[in-house]
Amino acid sequence: MKAIVVTDEAAGTAGMTLTERPEPPAAINDVVVRVHASGFVPTELEWPSTWTDRAGRDKSPSIPGHELAGVVTALGYGTTGLSVGQRVFGLTDWHRDGTLAEYVAVEARNLAPLPGDVDFTVGASLPISGLTAWQGLFDHGHLQAGQSVLAHGAAGAVGTMVTQLAREAGAYVIGTGRTVDRQKAFDFGAQEFVDLDNDALEDIGAVDLVFDVIGGDIQKRSAGLIRAGGTLVTVVGPPEAWPTNGRAIDFVVEADRTQLGEIVHRVRDGRLRTNIGNIASLDDAVAALNPTERTSGKTIIRIRP
Repeated sequence: MKAIVVTDEAAGTAGMTLTERPEPPAAINDVVVRVHASGFVPTELEWPSTWTDRAGRDKSPSIPGHELAGVVTALGYGTTGLSVGQRVFGLTDWHRDGTLAEYVAVEARNLAPLPGDVDFTVGASLPISGLTAWQGLFDHGHLQAGQSVLAHGAAGAVGTMVTQLAREAGAYVIGTGRTVDRQKAFDFGAQEFVDLDNDALEDIGAVDLVFDVIGGDIQKRSAGLIRAGGTLVTVVGPPEAWPTNGRAIDFVVEADRTQLGEIVHRVRDGRLRTNIGNIASLDDAVAALNPTERTSGKTIIRIRP
């Protein structure tokens, strides 16, 4: 099968190559999926799990990408809940070969059915962004109606999901980003916007929940905005700052079939829009994942036409 591989952590996305790899077998509780579309997060190449297995052994050359939408082609021994020919989407295991390939082996529990009226490219754009937003807001942030949310990176793939899900839950959403992000943040439902290059973040006052995708100085300043009992949720590693009278939580997104179902249901009925910036073929994937200009939204690689 064709697959994108990486062999040099220092080279980053520039070290990606398109090559031939063996098709994966279906282990116990696995399914093999013929991938139709794949998502990719550039920071994957900085994760230890991209380069080593769970025992710490080198596993390069690695196939990156962990979001997929496709069709089940084989079932491993003992696999239940899915069937050959079924459309699925989901999030693969961090330590295993990923989805920038024509086929991938994945635990069945990490996948959810993809309705026939949802395009594969849309399905592949949802798992990391959608689950990250859902779990950060509800599982870790315990968001309630009437609360306020400061959503950093509000025009990005995660930030637009955070904004929409928080608004649907009855929260007041303040988005942040660069000047060029302002209109997009409003288009996805932000009620206020802070230009981090020109506006004073502290002028927004106290908020109940900060959803941090930036870290560093912005995270530290944001911690000081959280009112008593509020929460700082971050996805960029252990918090560098703690709210005076609140909580700070970092988490790694996990696959969840039920939550994937909730997310795709909202896409189908128009309550949730995905944020796709660019779609490229597998043959053009290396160039697409090394853009020469800043792109807005998630890049999706369409593996099959």
